[in-house]
Amino acid sequence: MRRAEFEVNDPKRIEELFASCEYGTLCLMDEDEPYGVPINFVWYEKSLCFHGSREGRKMEVIAKNPKASFSVVKPLSLIPSYFSNTRSASPATQFFISAHVTGTIEIVENADQKCLMLTALMQKLQPEGGYDAIEATNPIYTKMIAQTGLLRLIPSSISLKLKAGQNLSEERKKLVIEKLRERGEILDLLTIEMIEHVSAQ
Repeated sequence: MRRAEFEVNDPKRIEELFASCEYGTLCLMDEDEPYGVPINFVWYEKSLCFHGSREGRKMEVIAKNPKASFSVVKPLSLIPSYFSNTRSASPATQFFISAHVTGTIEIVENADQKCLMLTALMQKLQPEGGYDAIEATNPIYTKMIAQTGLLRLIPSSISLKLKAGQNLSEERKKLVIEKLRERGEILDLLTIEMIEHVSAQ
């Protein structure tokens, strides 16, 4: 990462980001053409797991080249230029947390393992429950399990980037926090927490 001040080396923060983001972008190479696919995912057993049809371009590309990257972004607050008490547009920016993963995709065929991965995904996307347990022996799922492709991206590297005012002077940082408190949106409160977190390090 070029800007070292934005890099975070904290596995807990990575897991928190993956848990709070509903989708990310899977990037593949279809011979000499890049191919990006937005997907729902879950972080399960130290890999990124996702599902889809067993047929189609994505599966064909992965069969030829299982190397992939994956990106996910959690937006924080938009920071208008006037938060810096200036008429210049230059200070306008957005704070965010992002992760970039590279690795190899593995296609999962074992029915019980597929059920565990789908259960993890459901627990993330529908934590309130309201569905029968996903089990290979349950007849309501038998056909679905057979027809659904389950894949895991096993990371070879993960980089986490948190942009939350690390490059601001203390004076400007205090001013941005003050303006965020005045605006008072839910996302602003999370952004203040992130600014204060990186400032305390």
